[in-house]
Amino acid sequence: MRNKWMLLVIALSMTACSGTQSEVIEVTRIVEVTRIVTQEEAVDTISAENQVEHPGALESTTMIAGCPIFPADNIWNTRVDGLPVHPRSAEYINTIGASDKLHPDFGSGTWDGKPIGIPFNIVSEARNWVEIAFDYADESDPGPYPVPENPLIEGGPNSDGDRHILILDTTDCILYEIYAAWPDGDGGWWGGSGAVFDLTSNDLRPDSWTSSDAAGLPILPGLIRYEEVEAGKITHAIRMTAPQTQRAYLWPARHFASTIEDPAYPPMGVRFRLKAYFDLSGFSPEVQIILQAMKEYGLILADNGAPWFIGGVPDERWDNHILGEIKSIPGSAFEAVDVSTLIVSPDSGATR
Repeated sequence: MRNKWMLLVIALSMTACSGTQSEVIEVTRIVEVTRIVTQEEAVDTISAENQVEHPGALESTTMIAGCPIFPADNIWNTRVDGLPVHPRSAEYINTIGASDKLHPDFGSGTWDGKPIGIPFNIVSEARNWVEIAFDYADESDPGPYPVPENPLIEGGPNSDGDRHILILDTTDCILYEIYAAWPDGDGGWWGGSGAVFDLTSNDLRPDSWTSSDAAGLPILPGLIRYEEVEAGKITHAIRMTAPQTQRAYLWPARHFASTIEDPAYPPMGVRFRLKAYFDLSGFSPEVQIILQAMKEYGLILADNGAPWFIGGVPDERWDNHILGEIKSIPGSAFEAVDVSTLIVSPDSGATR
């Protein structure tokens, strides 16, 4: 039985988005309190010169191009290997797929003619500001956004998928993310939804708001980058998807995209980790680095999609054959984690 002091459920009304469809449904927010440029230009470093340049950089261990990817005490950058197992862990694992295998949704080259993974763009002073019209404008941060003239888009410029555009503005360390982004033919862009994140802050999006991801979370902080593996350490949680999720969300998520009320299904934002006793010795060194991060920092459920798909940045330096070793790991090797003891405020990503 759960060892809780409080289980707070707040019902609100909103329009939720899932893929290209929308429906008016009831939001259930669960807060649990327990007892206790190119990718090659991205630099993963915590050197003193870069830290001094941007306020907040000294507070983070994850850096891209001199910008902190949130403060060090942010939930994305917080280890979960010492936290208790969530009471519904077994149910969540089973509904996602205990026998389904982990899948690296990133790599080198193309799959079906499309780059593998979610790329990101780096911009600085010479920014190309454009206006964007959003389908879900009431839950999107308004433009303009600094979209490059020929931006890197998930799936490529002709993709008909999620078409995420991620933009890291290194001038102020601001992250801009767009879902279902299309040029409007007149110099501007259309988007399903858009979100702006101050990477030096722990602020979460407004409660019940989506982002470019269904859970209302940023995408870039949860992507595996080649530079991290090359450096020998990943110090953040990893983005993952599940085929069916619950009509609820757990901190730090802000939004859901489901009509399923069965509590056996995982809510958006739930954290998973690779079990401590899982043997890494038979895997290639590169894969061991990724799997060790899954033990220490875990995975965050951020969107609906294929079971156990983990996010990363496409890069020609990836060896797809080596990454394929990850596909041998079943969902049963994971467990859900109760992160509620880390909550400082339900509206902040800061942790205790």
